[in-house]
Amino acid sequence: MSRMKISTKGRYALRLMLDLAINHTGNFIPLKAVSQRQDISDKYLEQIVHLLSKGGLVQSARGAQGGYRLTREPDKYTVGEILRLVEGSLVPVACLECGANCEHTDTCMTIDLYKKMQKAIDDIVDGTTLVDLIKEHEAKMAGK
Repeated sequence: MSRMKISTKGRYALRLMLDLAINHTGNFIPLKAVSQRQDISDKYLEQIVHLLSKGGLVQSARGAQGGYRLTREPDKYTVGEILRLVEGSLVPVACLECGANCEHTDTCMTIDLYKKMQKAIDDIVDGTTLVDLIKEHEAKMAGK
């Protein structure tokens, strides 16, 4: 499925991962705490964190000290891997999807434009880590 817009699920997944990164101590963080800080329903976060857990980006633990934590350091996560895990492909047009079959690809006048757009998207999301977003936010808040 081709999409250019990041869905609510993708945006919330990033917010969840950023919250876990900001509060990263190695301890498990209750989903309810993230839900309250981010003002996102815990039911919706449960669906998202399940995808992140299944994808190996977060680890879960049950019980009184349970919750979720990152499986690696925050600077080792890119925005691209998080978004692709919950969104699927980030291609701007369907013809760039892996395995897409378009009879006009060889003669298409716009395919190179779409490839440039895809490269720009990939460069941004794959070149931005959770720590980069946190630092940008902190700098913006310090300037207010």
